[in-house]
Amino acid sequence: RRGGASPVTDAYLPRAGRNKMVDYGTDQLLLDIADYVVGYEIKSRDAVKTARYAVLDAMACSMLSLNFPECAKLLGPVVPGATVTHGAHVPGTDHDVDPVTAAHNFSTCVRWLDYNDTWLASEWVHPSDVVGAIVPLAEYLTRVRLARALPPLTMKDVIVAVIKAYEVCGVLALENSLNQIGVDHSLMTRVAVASVCTRMLGGGRREVCDAASQAFADGAGLRCFRHYPNNGTRKGWAAGDACARGVWIALTTMRGEMGMRLVLSAPVWGFNDVFHRRQELSVRRDFGEYVMENTLFKVAFPCESHCVTAVEAAFRLHAQVVHRVDEVHNVTVHTTRSAVRCVDKTGPLRCPADRDHCVQYCVAVALLYGTLTAEHYEDAVAQDPRIDELRRRMTVVENPQYSADYLDPDRRSVTNAVQVHFNDRTSTSKVEVEYPLGHRRRRQECFPALEKKFMSALASRMTPNRAGRVFEQCVDPRRFDATPATDFVEWFSPAPAPWLLPPSGARFVGEAHARVVGEIAARDPHALPEGGGLGSDDDEDANDGGVVD
Repeated sequence: RRGGASPVTDAYLPRAGRNKMVDYGTDQLLLDIADYVVGYEIKSRDAVKTARYAVLDAMACSMLSLNFPECAKLLGPVVPGATVTHGAHVPGTDHDVDPVTAAHNFSTCVRWLDYNDTWLASEWVHPSDVVGAIVPLAEYLTRVRLARALPPLTMKDVIVAVIKAYEVCGVLALENSLNQIGVDHSLMTRVAVASVCTRMLGGGRREVCDAASQAFADGAGLRCFRHYPNNGTRKGWAAGDACARGVWIALTTMRGEMGMRLVLSAPVWGFNDVFHRRQELSVRRDFGEYVMENTLFKVAFPCESHCVTAVEAAFRLHAQVVHRVDEVHNVTVHTTRSAVRCVDKTGPLRCPADRDHCVQYCVAVALLYGTLTAEHYEDAVAQDPRIDELRRRMTVVENPQYSADYLDPDRRSVTNAVQVHFNDRTSTSKVEVEYPLGHRRRRQECFPALEKKFMSALASRMTPNRAGRVFEQCVDPRRFDATPATDFVEWFSPAPAPWLLPPSGARFVGEAHARVVGEIAARDPHALPEGGGLGSDDDEDANDGGVVD
C-alpha cells in the first residue's frame, strides 16, 4: 500500500509518465508489477554482475544436489517414459521434459541442500529459486525459435528476467511477513515466476497482470513442513512446486485465460481478507534492482541463512573448544528475533532437512569439526553423541540491537555472536560476526569464493578437464551473455556435444547459435551486425535485452 490509500482507490487514478499502464479497476500492486516487468530497463552494472554469479551459484547448488539420492529420485517426467518434441533439460541429467516439469526439477535441485542465496526481510525467501524456472523456459523458447529459424534467447535475456524476478519476489518480502500468520513464502516465488515468465513468452502489461493475479489466487500454503513436528523434505521441493506452478500459469495466460483484476482487494473473498488478516500487502519501495544488488549468498557451507554468521563465529572457536568438549558448561548464541523464531530448535531432529534449520546443530558441528558440509546433516554424522550433548548445553537468546539492524534497509546485517563457558568458570571470548561472507558488504571476498564453490560443484559431476572448460566459458562475462540458452544448459549435461566446449582460449560460438546466424545471413546479409554474429564478443557496447553490459 502506498500513501495509505486503498488499492481500489489508487486503481481509479490515472498514472502519468511513459511506459505506465492506465487502468480503471485493477489492484495497484498488479499494475506496478506489470509496469516493472514489461517497461523497466535494467541500468545497474552491479546488479548485472551479481546476477551472473547468482545464475552460476544456482547451477552449483543444483549440481551438488544431484549427488544425493533423495533429491535425484524426484527428477524426471511425472509419467515415466513421457517425451516432448520441444522441451527443456534438467541440468546435469538426461531428462528432457516439458518446461513445467523442468522448472519443478531444476528448482528442487537448486533448493535441496539449502545452499542457494537468500533474502532476509520481514519474510524469508530464496530468490534464486526463480532461476530454476527461467532457465528451462528460456531453453524451451530457444528450441522452438531455432526450429523456426529465429534467433535464440541468450543468457543476457536470462539475466534480465532473473533480475526482475528477484526484485518482485524480494520487494514483496520486505514488509509482508507471511510467516507471522503461519503461511509459506513460496507464494512470492510463484508471483515472480508467473509475471516474468509471461513476459518471456511475449506477454504485455495486461497478460502480466492476469498471470500475477492467478498466482495470488492460488493463495498461500501452510509452512508446517518447515517446523516441528512436521519438518521434512517437502521444504526441498516446495520451491520447485511454486516455480512449476508459475510457469504453468504463464503458459495458460498466454493461451488467453482471463485474470482477476481485484484478486487482492475483493471484500471477503480476496487475498487480503482471506490470507493477510484483512490487511493490504505493503509495498513501499519502487521496483528496481535493489534485491539483486543486496542478495545474500551462501558461499562456504550450506545451512539456514539465519545461522550463517553463528557458524562463522563457531569456526573461530573450534580450536579452543574441540579438546575441551567434556568441560563445556554452556554455549550461548546471541541472535536476532527472526532466528529465534525460525531456527531455535530443541528435541530430536529427524532428518537432514530438519538439522540444517537448527542453529544449535549447526553451531555444535562447527565447534566439533571446524567445518560444515551437506554430509554433516546426514545420519552418519548426526549419530555423534557429542552433537546432541552440546545442543542440550546451548542457550539461544535474542539481542534487540541485532534484530533492529537485521531490518535496517541500509545495514541488512545478520549478526550472531557465540561464547563458550567451561565448568572451571573460564570462557572463550565472545565472537561476533555481523555480515556473512555472502553479504553485499563483503563482495570482494564473496565473488572469488563463489567461483571456487562453482568449480567444486562442477568437479563433483565432471572430469577435471571438462570442469575447467565449462568454468572458463561461464566466468567470461561476454561469452556468458552471448551464449544461447540451449548451449548453456548443454554444458552441464552428462554427455555434451563436443563442439560446445572448444579448447581453452578459442572463440566461442555454440552450434545452435552458429546455425541461426548462417540461416539469417542466407535470407538477408544485411540483417547481422558487422562481424557476422548475434551479440558477438567484439560488440563491446551492445545493449540488447534491456540491460547494460
